Amino acid sequence: MIENKSKYTKIIKDEAKRLGFLSCGISKAEFLETEAPRLEKWLNQNMNGNMQYMENHFDKRLDPTKLVEDSKSVISLLLNYYPKDSQVDNTYKVSKYAYGNDYHHVIKGKLKALTHFIQEEIGAVSGRAFVDSAPVLDKAWAAKSGLGWIGKHSNLLTQQVGSFYFIAELIIDLDLEYDSITTDHCGTCTACIDACPTQAIVEPYVVDGSKCISYFTIELKDQLPNTMKGQFDDWIFGCDVCQDVCPWNKFSKPHNEPLFNPHPELLDMTKKDWEEITEDVFKKVFQKSAVKRTKFSGLQRNIDFLKE
Repeated sequence: MIENKSKYTKIIKDEAKRLGFLSCGISKAEFLETEAPRLEKWLNQNMNGNMQYMENHFDKRLDPTKLVEDSKSVISLLLNYYPKDSQVDNTYKVSKYAYGNDYHHVIKGKLKALTHFIQEEIGAVSGRAFVDSAPVLDKAWAAKSGLGWIGKHSNLLTQQVGSFYFIAELIIDLDLEYDSITTDHCGTCTACIDACPTQAIVEPYVVDGSKCISYFTIELKDQLPNTMKGQFDDWIFGCDVCQDVCPWNKFSKPHNEPLFNPHPELLDMTKKDWEEITEDVFKKVFQKSAVKRTKFSGLQRNIDFLKE
């Protein structure tokens, strides 16, 4: 049986690599003991802002066996999205993860292929795939699976490739070999804390979600608060500041996923282009992008807020 565990673990990791995932780590599906008090405290301090969904399914968030029946293993996967080219200077900025096609669709396709492979090669294995759309603490699982450590900006970090990647999971009812946790390499660095335009990183490793530019420009559906005027650093969808200044991201390498390549018009758009954007252009440029989440009216609201 142990031989099988080792064999199955190897073929799953090899196939994940073949599918284009940056790395694959595996941990035992069990209650996340250290995360429980941390999440409870974060929610009690209302750091989720209007993101009420963060309060739902508290138990499932911390225990995958409550989410997926008979689950034994959490397979964590990273997919690089670091772009080869960035937007022109002095323009309104979009987070790099939204340059190309919506990552949910891209990753779901790969997870489906990996699940199919596991069932073909190993047999009747059941489970569920997750991409940032269910009560799964993906960064905690990736760290537990040895894929990196959670940095002071609360993103997963690796010494080899920094933090510009998506995290996804397969939670399955198969026993596998588990990886061990890696060490923290943030040291005394406070680059992300010092650079955050809205001081959202309230202490090392704790981000007040309700102060984050990503929260305001994507999650918040109400009017943007006047108290935030002049603090958005020209970001109109998401924010990459804490990642851009992180020394470990010097090691980021461009992705090789064609579906993440930006729409040709996006990178060259000037402030004037953004200010004059029509719904037709919005639909054309962001037809398959995660930017659609804000809708045209939301993007306009964000641009107007910076323009005034």
